[in-house]
Amino acid sequence: MALARMIAPLCVVTACATDAPGGDDTGSGPFFERSMFWNQDVSNVPKAANSDEWIAAIHAAGGWGNQDHLRVDFSFDVLHADASAPQTFTPTDQFQVPDCDHIPVPVPAIGNVEGETSYKCSAGGDCHLIVLDDKNRKLYEMWKASISTMFSGGCLAVWDLTRKYDETLRGDQCTSADGAGLPIAPLLFNADEVASGSIEHAIRFVLPNDRVTQGFVRPATHAAYTSGGLELPFYGVHLRLRADYPVERLTTTGAQVVARALQKYGMYHADGGEDTLTAQSDKYTTAKWDGLLGPQDLYPLEVSDFEVVDHGEGIPITNDCQR
Repeated sequence: MALARMIAPLCVVTACATDAPGGDDTGSGPFFERSMFWNQDVSNVPKAANSDEWIAAIHAAGGWGNQDHLRVDFSFDVLHADASAPQTFTPTDQFQVPDCDHIPVPVPAIGNVEGETSYKCSAGGDCHLIVLDDKNRKLYEMWKASISTMFSGGCLAVWDLTRKYDETLRGDQCTSADGAGLPIAPLLFNADEVASGSIEHAIRFVLPNDRVTQGFVRPATHAAYTSGGLELPFYGVHLRLRADYPVERLTTTGAQVVARALQKYGMYHADGGEDTLTAQSDKYTTAKWDGLLGPQDLYPLEVSDFEVVDHGEGIPITNDCQR
């Protein structure tokens, strides 16, 4: 069976990073109080045994989305809960049991869902709603949220920011607000980080679903049903920009900051889509993207400039969520 093929010796993500020279899982954040997989320096972790084959397969299948251009999506926002009363929502057909949480969400009075100027999902996008409850140390992430005359939503994943989750996160075979079952917010980068000159965590990325095969690898806990061939990587694949990539050739300082993070921490595949990298908008940050980083500034980065970080074996999709 293709999904059971071994791509490297099985390893828990933390062990792979901490056992490697230069690797560490110290520190914490973004948002979470305990270090997690996105905090790990993987610059010296061995690449997967079949890294070259997977990279070549992605390239042959069409490469990145957007006609093989590594584009940055600036449409996500992380809102902060205020004194507003939590709101209950009506689940849509994108809500799955037991994967998703059905509890009130502390929606702030002013805010918006992904890709919109308000809470109403009107343009047909993913409309992620991300709310950080600083007081209660919870992170609320919802897919397909919309608030107008009523509050409806797809899958809601509530993350405990005081907890260090094990390799099955919220539950094995369980989705979240993202297809791979990962949290979204800690894998987003923002203008304040880039302006400071350093992004100290891994980054979220997506690929068209015809460039991923069925199944997933850790740290993912779930996968969409994809149409990619057996030669392609799984959901959750961890890519790292090659150490020998000449970062100084990128024409903006912001692009160089992102590239250095991709060399040190890499990027984790989280969902299907066209815009490769995911950043926060600058609505709620001090620094602004204008003159710092544009959506096309990382176009020079090609699939062949990356390698696959060592993972365990692929896990078949069963959708038997165990919370």
